[in-house]
Amino acid sequence: MSGRLHVTPGTLSVTCTAFLLCDMQEKFRPAIKHFDEILEVANRLVKTSKILDIPLIATEQYPKGLGKTVEELDIDHAKGVFDKTKFSMVIPAVEEQLSKLPTLTTVVLFGVETHVCVEQTAIDLVKRGLDVHVVADATSSRSMMDRMIAFEHLRQSGVMVTTSEAVIFQLLGDKENPKFKEVQALVKTLAPTSGLYSEL
Repeated sequence: MSGRLHVTPGTLSVTCTAFLLCDMQEKFRPAIKHFDEILEVANRLVKTSKILDIPLIATEQYPKGLGKTVEELDIDHAKGVFDKTKFSMVIPAVEEQLSKLPTLTTVVLFGVETHVCVEQTAIDLVKRGLDVHVVADATSSRSMMDRMIAFEHLRQSGVMVTTSEAVIFQLLGDKENPKFKEVQALVKTLAPTSGLYSEL
């Protein structure tokens, strides 16, 4: 991945982007703050990836003990759903999938937990020369303190901390995009704030 063209931070393009869904598993549901709200937003992003034909890669942390990806997320179109025990998503199977995307410059990352698997994944991807956008309203932790401090640490590490609507509209780029109406339907209702507003 080291030879990839570097893009201006903050730039998103359909042809240069992949979505990474991190460990949105059933056993995390009761423990993660605002889980149902980040799940709703993650669902918008997963559907966007399908409509815009953006590669989606998912992982599951020790699924034997923590369960599979929650059934509300239809990830049948994903390039792969990979088991892991490492906290970072950057495992050989995921790296192999990323290597098959020759125009890849940017990763949109979301899931749980912000301060563990998401943060370690983001930093590993930055080390590999990719621009990383972590979707704040689709990413959470068991503790709001850990979540918010992780967002700050990510910014300090060169990661863009953004929102689902910002990502979706950047990828659309133009009202004349032929997929505009289909994607717009996903964001007609404002995304839940999942506790972010009170913490800003």
